[in-house]
Amino acid sequence: MNSRKASAAADRELTPPYARYLVPLIRPFPNFDLFFVKSLRQRAVRRLQLHPGDRVIDAGCGPGGSFPFLVDAVTQSGVVVGVEISPDMGLTAKKRVEKNGWTNVEVIVGDAKKVELQGTFDALLLLGAPDVYASPAALANLAPYLKRDARIVAFGAKLSHRGLGKAFNSIFRLLFSKATFSSTPQLDYEPWKTLESCVGALAVEELFFGWMFMAWSLRTRE
Repeated sequence: MNSRKASAAADRELTPPYARYLVPLIRPFPNFDLFFVKSLRQRAVRRLQLHPGDRVIDAGCGPGGSFPFLVDAVTQSGVVVGVEISPDMGLTAKKRVEKNGWTNVEVIVGDAKKVELQGTFDALLLLGAPDVYASPAALANLAPYLKRDARIVAFGAKLSHRGLGKAFNSIFRLLFSKATFSSTPQLDYEPWKTLESCVGALAVEELFFGWMFMAWSLRTRE
């Protein structure tokens, strides 16, 4: 019993604070996703310019909310690999895969800084994954698995330059720090810069009063 408790406690530490309360609520409903997040996922997947048969990594996949859109884009001839550090979130993602009968989706529970993958990939999605897109170590580990013309899209939080948003930056920064890991990079105005230094120039769109961003690579698919 003690070993089980220790294991559960360790798993909990690998789950972001906000998700520790969310996961038990959504696990009975594997396909649950917030309506406004769905539109962001769809937009991000469109930016990946995926084709049938493509192979895509969803790093920091969480409960697998982006899987339906990725599967639709790559079709059954393609492959989707989700990487998630939290065993609790990873289990929920696996339940989503099982519920939908996707045979071409794999969920790997592991740290993006160390995870080992098979083959090369046409695209990388980093949706709400600051511990990946702002981590030189994680990006260095994933980069060798990407094809030269691989498309990359990242979405996440940032500090705002805009009037209304800027006035509440300190509060937003505090809420972000409470909801994420202690190791998660602190919010700044251009959190995509680490990713840009790794993959090259990015196009960036600011959203939600400048508190969110979506960045995508300017590489052209061959």
